[in-house]
Amino acid sequence: MIAVTGATGQLGRFVIDALLKKVPAGEIVAAVRTPAKAADLAALGVIVRQADYGQPETLEAAFAGVDKLLLISGSEVGQREAQHKAVIEAARAAGVGFIAYTSLLHADTSPLGLGVEHRATEALLKASGIPFALLRNGWYSENYAASIPPALAHHAFIGAAGEGRIASAARQDYAEAAAEVMTREDQAGKVYELAGDDSYTLAQFAAEIAAQSGEKVDYVNLSQSEFAAALKNAGLPEGLAEMLADSDAGAEKGGLFDDSRQLSQLIGRPTTTWQAVIRAALTNR
Repeated sequence: MIAVTGATGQLGRFVIDALLKKVPAGEIVAAVRTPAKAADLAALGVIVRQADYGQPETLEAAFAGVDKLLLISGSEVGQREAQHKAVIEAARAAGVGFIAYTSLLHADTSPLGLGVEHRATEALLKASGIPFALLRNGWYSENYAASIPPALAHHAFIGAAGEGRIASAARQDYAEAAAEVMTREDQAGKVYELAGDDSYTLAQFAAEIAAQSGEKVDYVNLSQSEFAAALKNAGLPEGLAEMLADSDAGAEKGGLFDDSRQLSQLIGRPTTTWQAVIRAALTNR
C-alpha cells in the first residue's frame, strides 16, 4: 500500500496519475485535507482518506496499513517543520516502513530561505528511525511560466536572479520520479538531486517568451527588495512575495542549478524542456 500526502495538490495529482500506471488503484491511498475534492480519484478505485497536516489527529488513521508514504512538502511556509513532524510521527505510530520526502535541490547547502524547513524535515526523518529517501526537487518550470501573462501585458519579465542559471523541470517530471521511487525496491538511504537537463537565465526565459509570442518582452533584473515590493504591488501576499524574491536571489547564487541529470535518469527520458512549458502556457492563456 502506497500513500501520497497532498494528493489533490498540483504535484500530488500528477503523482497519483503516474502511480496508477504502475500499481492497482486499490493499492494507492490519496491522503488529502478535503476528501470531497478527491471524488474523481475515489471513482478510479483509489482509497481516499482525510489527512490534514494542521490536524495531527487525522494522520495516524490515514496511514493505517500503509507500507510506503510519499510526504509531499506542505505549502504553508513557516509551518512546515511542525506539520511534517506530525506526519512523520503518525507514520511511525502506524508502522509505515518507508518514507520518501519532496525536499529542495541541494537542501543541505541551499542558499534559499526555503532550505531551512527542508533541512529541518530531513533531520526529523533521520531521527525517526524510519527508512527514507530524499527527492530533492529543483524548481518547477511552471513557477516562472505563471508570470507570462503579466510579462506580455507589460512587455517585461521581472526577477532578481541576475545571471544565475536555473535548471528547472515540469511538475510532471518530478511526479514521475516520485512514482518511480515509490515503486522500486531498495530506495532507503537514497538522495536524489532532481533538476532539468537544461538550464537558462531569466533573460533567456524572457527572450523565449518573446520569440514564441512574437511580442516584445525584456528581462528586467531588480534587487531582491525591489522584486519583493513589485510582487506585493501586484497583489501577492507578503509571505509569498518575500519567498519568491528570496528564491530568485538564491538562484543568482546557483541555488537552482544542477547538471547531474539524475531526474532524467530516474524517469528514463529527457526532462520536459523549459521551452515546451512556455509553449504550453502560451497555448493555454
